[in-house]
Amino acid sequence: MSTPQIPTTQIPSTVPARLFDTARRYPDAVAYRVKVGGEWKPTTYAAYAAEVRQAARALVSLGLQPGGTVCILGFNRPEWVVCDVAAMVVGGAPAGIYTTNSPTEVQYIVHHAEASIVLLENAMQWEKVNKVRGELPHLKHVVMMKGAVIDDPMVLTWEQFLARADETPDAEVERRLLALKEKDLATLIYTSGTTGPPKAVMLSHENLAWTAKTAIDLVKIGPDDCSLSYLPLSHIAEQMFSIHAPITCGSSISFAESMEKVPENLREVLPTVLFAVPRIWEKFHAGVSAKLSLATGMKKKLVAWAMSVGQRYHTAKGLGQDPGAFLSFQHTLADKLIYSKVKPVLGLTRARVCVSGAAPVSKEVLTFLAGIDVLVHEVYGQSEGSGPTTFNVPGKTKLGSVGPAIPGAEVKLAADGEILLRGPNVFLGYYRDAAATAETLVDGWLLSGDLGAFDADGFLSIVGRKKEILITAGGKNVAPKNIEAALKNHPLIGEAVVIGDRRAYLTALLQVDLEALARFGELSGLGATVGAEDPKVREELQKAVDACNELFARVEHVRKYKVLPRPLAIDTGELTPTLKLKRKNIYTNFAKEIEEMYEGGAS
Repeated sequence: MSTPQIPTTQIPSTVPARLFDTARRYPDAVAYRVKVGGEWKPTTYAAYAAEVRQAARALVSLGLQPGGTVCILGFNRPEWVVCDVAAMVVGGAPAGIYTTNSPTEVQYIVHHAEASIVLLENAMQWEKVNKVRGELPHLKHVVMMKGAVIDDPMVLTWEQFLARADETPDAEVERRLLALKEKDLATLIYTSGTTGPPKAVMLSHENLAWTAKTAIDLVKIGPDDCSLSYLPLSHIAEQMFSIHAPITCGSSISFAESMEKVPENLREVLPTVLFAVPRIWEKFHAGVSAKLSLATGMKKKLVAWAMSVGQRYHTAKGLGQDPGAFLSFQHTLADKLIYSKVKPVLGLTRARVCVSGAAPVSKEVLTFLAGIDVLVHEVYGQSEGSGPTTFNVPGKTKLGSVGPAIPGAEVKLAADGEILLRGPNVFLGYYRDAAATAETLVDGWLLSGDLGAFDADGFLSIVGRKKEILITAGGKNVAPKNIEAALKNHPLIGEAVVIGDRRAYLTALLQVDLEALARFGELSGLGATVGAEDPKVREELQKAVDACNELFARVEHVRKYKVLPRPLAIDTGELTPTLKLKRKNIYTNFAKEIEEMYEGGAS
């Protein structure tokens, strides 16, 4: 029997208060699941709320004051969200740290946040803190997640931490909860730092609560929905999908075992809601297209027909139009023959709300996925806007755009095309950085730094990022992101970096997708161990570059390319934890390859 949805008019104005309200209304509804001993074990909202209340009392016992901060470093687990919400309950501000961050980066965030308490996943994360503990004067306590034991006076096990709750009466937690104000600081989101040290985005209780309610109203998420939590919880988008929205509407989440187990976990959990970064959708596209390309004869024609049906059907549905009886019949038939065979492999059998965000995804990938009956809604936003600024939602979706402005928010373009946002989701400012705040918040408007264009129907498209615009030696402005996205449409190209600032012509560094390379080698008779320098592979890459060039003006043509000698990586400083390009570091690390492309001029 399904649980009735909470009327939105009765939803409390802070996420912590919503948790206790949801637990009171629907104590037996499942809040989250964790895989233990091969089985997905559920925890109810009543138990979830009790865990948060106990952790909140323990935080007070450890000295957390209203306005104080708690840092969290670990993969997605119940302890992560319990500590996060508990900190907010008692007036503190949690701050997540990416698990891939180095000891130096961890020290910067913990010290900048002036955190007195840090929650860590395991011994590996403890070593990072331990290495820099002499540079963390504010740090008083380290708490470990379940199963991790560290022999150090500063460190508490999860059980020892919870036991400290006995020192604080429940009345103190209740007092602090009732004292929360909508404009109070609720959390710190440290940006992934593509151009320098991360800045701490201050989000208020109103920011989180308003955005969560708006999001669930837009995509109609309710208690019967479930999602898989696997992307970094230090990112605002994953927090929205794993913490704030589920608490608001009473839906459930399942915590992935690890990033490596995500494909398997998707097939087990079968989420109804899935948020993913473009690289995930690109991998789905590459894997499915490779398998479908093996079809021959009548089966090949059937696949082509089903994909055409899916694309036409979802184009109509995406715009809120009736696809008509005949196309609907074809769609039902195609589901029986093709879609129902493909989607279980991806774990998307029940997925009804699929979202892509955090970076641009190409229209070609989205169109392909629509062809297998997976309509992906692209969202655009930033941490400073609490996540979404514009959103392609059911009935208002145009592939290739990032959708119209979310209801209640104002979005406009400055004279130079910069996207500006004003609304209840705009942040309070940057923590301890008044100068950066003044540059980004002007008269209530958030200056995004992104360049965009609206179509006649109010759908926004992203042109590029102001700081990433390349100005060629001839004075032409070029947005590299669109060219890079077009290059990545080819299955062999896993990543692309366009070069050309103050240069006579554009070039590109290409990262070959090793899985796709092995498939290409097998299909072309070269063998699964074929290298990127093989003549046939080079020929295929040149075809990809030529096809890309046909889509753009001559000044935007890529004249030369180089295959990267190794993959771009987070630990070498070329990618952020959300897989955005850190161009300055890429230019430095691959300076030799770049200069070689400009020797002797354009070909």
